[in-house]
Amino acid sequence: MNYSEFDVTCAKWGDVQKIDKYDMAILPWGATEPHNGHLPYCTDVLSSQAIAFDVAAGAKGLGINVMVLPGVPYGSQNPGQRELPFCIHTSQATQSAILHDIVCSLEHQGIKKLLIVNGHGGNSFKGFIRDLAVEKPDFLVASSEWFSFIPRRDFFDATVDDHAGEQETSVMMHYYPELVKMEYASNGATRPFNVDGLNHKVAWVPRNWSEFSTNTGIGDPSKSTPEKGKAYAEAVVTEYVKLVSELCTKAL
Repeated sequence: MNYSEFDVTCAKWGDVQKIDKYDMAILPWGATEPHNGHLPYCTDVLSSQAIAFDVAAGAKGLGINVMVLPGVPYGSQNPGQRELPFCIHTSQATQSAILHDIVCSLEHQGIKKLLIVNGHGGNSFKGFIRDLAVEKPDFLVASSEWFSFIPRRDFFDATVDDHAGEQETSVMMHYYPELVKMEYASNGATRPFNVDGLNHKVAWVPRNWSEFSTNTGIGDPSKSTPEKGKAYAEAVVTEYVKLVSELCTKAL
């Protein structure tokens, strides 16, 4: 694949000039945090970025020009996680400012559609996007989580799978096998809250990650395979390509 067609990190001005008009941009967004013992700190942005490249390639096959922006590697962290070495927490104000400035830049260049491909469960963009919709009513920002809109149960065996478990590990095995070190993986065991209402999601509070997870992961990655990751990623990309096509050709 010629990534310079889709990846602004690799694209040259000469590449960009070949395209008469870009229909939209994709912004991968992740985090910098431990992922059990076996996945990289930047798993969330790496997986989002790889999926975004595949989406851009699929969209090009439909005659839609999409550019993938450099992924944002910083997200919102829980107590107990942000204390760990090199885990980086960014505030809501910081994330809002980053998104606002990206939207302003694209709008100035005549690009008025942006899809966020989010890979970190701690990130939430709805409030930011609502503010932007008021400020810039002609600019469309769509937010998504690649890991959540297709049921895991159709592809994976684990019943508990939230962070660095079978799903995320399999997808990383598919895209970046050289970065997965299964010899460092633990079983991703977790401890429940003492308050039953929090376990049953009557209410939500930030979990203290060091008390909740035994090794920063949630879910057993031992049954992960690149084949499972490939099948899941392909299903995700197919749905994204449909979404991008409709966002670029239909009114909401």
